[in-house]
Amino acid sequence: MDLSAPHHKNSFDDMLEATAPLAPIVTAVVHPVDAASLEGALAALEKGLITPLLVGPEDRIKAAAQEHALDISACEIIDAPHSHDSAETAVRLVREGRAQAIMKGALHTDEVMSAVVHKTHGLRTERRMSHVFVLDVPAYPKPLMITDAAINIFPDLMAKADIVQNAIGLAQAIGVDTPKVAILSALETIYPKIPSTVEAAALCKMADRGQITGGVLDGPLAFDNAISRRAADAKGIKSEVPGDADILVAPDLEAGNMIAKQLMYLAGADSAGIVLGARVPIMLTSRADGTLSRLVSAALAQLMVHHSLGKDLM
Repeated sequence: MDLSAPHHKNSFDDMLEATAPLAPIVTAVVHPVDAASLEGALAALEKGLITPLLVGPEDRIKAAAQEHALDISACEIIDAPHSHDSAETAVRLVREGRAQAIMKGALHTDEVMSAVVHKTHGLRTERRMSHVFVLDVPAYPKPLMITDAAINIFPDLMAKADIVQNAIGLAQAIGVDTPKVAILSALETIYPKIPSTVEAAALCKMADRGQITGGVLDGPLAFDNAISRRAADAKGIKSEVPGDADILVAPDLEAGNMIAKQLMYLAGADSAGIVLGARVPIMLTSRADGTLSRLVSAALAQLMVHHSLGKDLM
């Protein structure tokens, strides 16, 4: 991969186009009491990505819509008195089969996730939940996924196996049949004093033995030889992943978050984000994210839901 390459066609446009034939997914929008939350939900409604259920204090939702001249007449409002109750109500809607996805509004991520991970009333599955950033990087020829940068702080080996499997499932949902997965560390050789190198090698062997399926894994790889074929060649790395990675798996949350934010703020990448491994996709956009980020996050959720429905029907 030559980082001096000209800007590619916007891969987010391709993703949004891929949703055109799909039915919108019913989405519980949690505590949408500000303009950004309502605008994102309404934009996704207009694009046919979601059918929003606005879950939160009805008076505040209507006041925010009126203040910013937003028409929410097409949206059902489910009254919940405060943000914590909004999150619990959204989770209950999923458990009752009334919602196929969750979208975070104007509340802290911890409030949403505490309801989602509740041991008895939440949306847990046998899979560890993890977050995936999907980036449209101007200097990279296709969507680039980074995981986990928002949920698992110091994931152990088995958690990383789920993190990888979740990301592979999302890549397949957006049309990458056999995603290429780079397991990142500080260097590309196994060095016991850096545990992430050992775990990267173990993940690759787990893929060889069928414990992780659907992707091609390589690691440990440093960031440069993960995204640059030239850098990998200079190190003598013989693999189909370097320079063509679809997924970058960070050693921990701090590293993943910094990689994603650097690409956004220094390389001009557009971003979307989604949590996987729960019963339904969860759109965990930041309160600072713009409408494009919320739209593409909704598109990812819609593609994921329909991909899962397709597998269930097979």
